[in-house]
Amino acid sequence: METLRHIVLFIHLLGFAVLFGAWAVQAFGGRREIVKLMHIGVTIAAVAGLALAAPWGLPDDVTPNYAKIGTKLVILLIIGAFLGIGQARQRKAGAVPAALFWGIGILTAVNAGIAVLW
Repeated sequence: METLRHIVLFIHLLGFAVLFGAWAVQAFGGRREIVKLMHIGVTIAAVAGLALAAPWGLPDDVTPNYAKIGTKLVILLIIGAFLGIGQARQRKAGAVPAALFWGIGILTAVNAGIAVLW
């Protein structure tokens, strides 16, 4: 069961890698727009994160870290909102506001850091 948890954790981190990688390509490629790959990455991270939050495969004396789970979930929801709002503004005005675009990258890095360091 522990091996399965490690596989799901790996998939969770891959989701953040896809999201951050797609963001970095746009940020340093000069286009600064929201692409479909960012939505795919956040979806992978969300689904795998929810699977990790389920208390399966934990020893009886270990309890999930609900503060970490809650913090990561709130950040993930903010990233999703930034992606949705940014894409709507991109369609309407032709560009993503800088604060939304850079917020996606910063919050993605923070969320991945929390996953690894906390």
